[in-house]
Amino acid sequence: MSNYRKKLVVNPGSNIRLKHFDPGYHGKHESHKSALPEIQENLKKMGELQYRMYAENKHSLLIVLQGLDAAGKDGVVRHVLTGLNPSGCVSINFKEPTKEELAHDFLWRVHPHVPAKGSIAIFNRSHYEDVLVVRVHGLAPEKVWSKRYDQINDFERLITTENNTTILKFFLHISKDEQLSRFKKRLDDPERQWKISDSDYKEREYWDDYLKTFEDVLTKTSTEQAPWFIIPSNHKWFRDLAISQIIVRQMDDMNMQLPKSTVNLAEIRREYHQAKDGENAHRRKKR
Repeated sequence: MSNYRKKLVVNPGSNIRLKHFDPGYHGKHESHKSALPEIQENLKKMGELQYRMYAENKHSLLIVLQGLDAAGKDGVVRHVLTGLNPSGCVSINFKEPTKEELAHDFLWRVHPHVPAKGSIAIFNRSHYEDVLVVRVHGLAPEKVWSKRYDQINDFERLITTENNTTILKFFLHISKDEQLSRFKKRLDDPERQWKISDSDYKEREYWDDYLKTFEDVLTKTSTEQAPWFIIPSNHKWFRDLAISQIIVRQMDDMNMQLPKSTVNLAEIRREYHQAKDGENAHRRKKR
């Protein structure tokens, strides 16, 4: 079995050029049907590990999803994370900052959504928008956004060391042709037309600018405590396979344990049998 956590990670210090990464890569599998049993096993294991995380209440997990339009961020939330218990998991979509948020530092709106111990948070877009969209569209001068890479690294180091948070960051890598194909599917499918945005084709004009900006993000902010993974995403099923495997292997390495009971089990067992015997006697009496 391929180790996608090792194969797809951006090693700290790497100088990333996305032209060297094939968005159509699909590993040993040739189809969704072939990959499905492995995906399903990963989802089952993920649910079991989340249960341990929730019960142990010592670790937390932050999953960051970034990619160009139609890369599949919503699809990952819907398909890969479907096996998680909603009581211990939340998905946050960071949209255009509000007036109040703009009156604070760029991380102010992010910090309240960092996962608490025992829980998982998914950032569908994230604090990285402040070195992506902001840079591409000139929403802040270079002297402002250029400092944010180090500030982001410091922020991620803080939450990993202070709150025992594991961070996994996924860049969903699709080709320009694949993006256009997905735009066409949105046009042709009434159930997907709600996804169409006025900005889809305008943003597409900035394709090369976005790729260059993503390269800098991947190069400057993939760290030991918060690594980036470049996920080939032309094949949605491979995207789901790779991400689910990486999450499971990372969670497995946390070595989480179910806590021991804090009550007197012998006493509770005695009370259980007493209650059961009393109810059985009541049922017999009613007959």
